[in-house]
Amino acid sequence: MHSAVVVEEGRNPLPQSSPPAIPYREISEDGEIIPLSSSNEQGGAKPSSTDPTQRLVSLDVFRGLTVALMILVDDAGGAFPSINHSPWFGVTLADFVMPFFLVSVGFSIGLVFKKKSNKCIATKKVILRTMKLFLLGLVLQGGYFHGRNHLTYGVDVDRIRWLGVLQRISIGYFLAAISEIWLVIDIIVDSVVAFVNKYYMQWLVAILLCSLYMGLLYGLYVPSWDFEAQSMNSTLSMPIYGSGSQIVNCGVRGSLEPPCNAVGMVDRILLGEKHLYQHPVYRRTKECSVNSPDYGPLPSNSPVWCLAPFDPEGILRSVNFKMHSFA
Repeated sequence: MHSAVVVEEGRNPLPQSSPPAIPYREISEDGEIIPLSSSNEQGGAKPSSTDPTQRLVSLDVFRGLTVALMILVDDAGGAFPSINHSPWFGVTLADFVMPFFLVSVGFSIGLVFKKKSNKCIATKKVILRTMKLFLLGLVLQGGYFHGRNHLTYGVDVDRIRWLGVLQRISIGYFLAAISEIWLVIDIIVDSVVAFVNKYYMQWLVAILLCSLYMGLLYGLYVPSWDFEAQSMNSTLSMPIYGSGSQIVNCGVRGSLEPPCNAVGMVDRILLGEKHLYQHPVYRRTKECSVNSPDYGPLPSNSPVWCLAPFDPEGILRSVNFKMHSFA
């Protein structure tokens, strides 16, 4: 018997249709199922399991928490001394803000320069970014803005503050980025020994900087020194010099006290007295403030160094803080 196809009148036969295409998928190393696009199916190419534009969420969260912590200690630190910067000795919550910023900078450098095609081009980008950040710090903290009570602006070259928070971050970024570009050996890390061989030159630089800081801090002899005392007008934010020269008696080595430490001596010699921060944090100590641990009037028997400038972002302190970028 022969089979026949019966087609009813008024109806067209159903067109033959292919079964729905099922997209191919691949499984990444961590078990994630990744669908392939049609172009990849035809060409046989497989997509990368990582998106080049994808951000590291944990690093972004860490940066956001650091900014939130900075706002908290800046706005509420005066009301709560426990979270404000320590007047001199000791560690408080506010003292973690700068290290957190530098640690995030170091993490970012490790991600950005993990795969670099041209070291010279990468170095040029690092230099340009360092200069931009340093100049921005000069504008914001170098004395360009004279304060909320002033209608003028501009930099007095005789009293410009060369170093500040952004300048410190820019220098840390430069050292860590240059080390990541030129000192890291391009080998596959498959063991502890390979990891040490890849990064040992960076560790040597970090150890060298830390040893330099410790050696100068405890090894430099600090002689007695003099400074030109300043008087402050209650309505002006800029210091007025010419109130008389004061002498601070030191003649010690390895002191960590405010008047006779090597950090301040290096800044006074290399940067100059008038280019330092004019409102140092040690003015909140018991020796310099009746409202300690907050700012206040000088006690009747206050030492003369309470009026001396001191830069918390000075040269030696900046060398020490570079360790956080290498962490």
